[in-house]
Amino acid sequence: MSALASLPFVVDIAAAMVFAVTGALVASRKEMDIVGFVWLAIITGVGGGTVRDLVLGAPVFWVEDATPIVVCIATAIVIHFTAHLAQSRYRLILWFDAAGMALVTIAGAAKAAQLGVGPVVAVAMGVVTATVGGILRDVLGQEPSVLLRREIYVTASLGGAIVYVAALGAGAGGPVAAGVGMGTAFFLRCAALHFSWSLPAYKARPGREQ
Repeated sequence: MSALASLPFVVDIAAAMVFAVTGALVASRKEMDIVGFVWLAIITGVGGGTVRDLVLGAPVFWVEDATPIVVCIATAIVIHFTAHLAQSRYRLILWFDAAGMALVTIAGAAKAAQLGVGPVVAVAMGVVTATVGGILRDVLGQEPSVLLRREIYVTASLGGAIVYVAALGAGAGGPVAAGVGMGTAFFLRCAALHFSWSLPAYKARPGREQ
């Protein structure tokens, strides 16, 4: 784990920028002012990591070092003036978002593991870190939540976190476990985007008669 000691914060910064772009794009579609851009960018960029740290009882990463907040603000300002260009490349942004999701999933799970929690909690913290910001973005932007869409996103994060924690449990080194975990999450998300994969939906049926 020592090789990953600085990974969570570094990835938190990178993910904050990637996720802030998606938050700012929602603001552009809702035709918000620049304050709305900044607000959604920050919520999306640091929301997942904030919830993770609060649940784990760890210092909130952006309170200790405000760099992620500055990155989110800068990203929001840039997107405010270039949203028309970014929207035309939204498919490309989805691929970047997939990479960010994979990275931050492992960063979240790694931070939890470093704090000595069990494997189930480490997996959960990986998923929380990767998805909560997007959920908050969708709720505040009044868009269908990623939880309500059938596309594979949360599932991809879950798969990557499970593979990472399982690899650690099997004795793999931190970098190896991180690599296979990130690869799994990224592959599942990219395959879902390319092939339009989705999980089977529940079909309502009549209840049993008494």
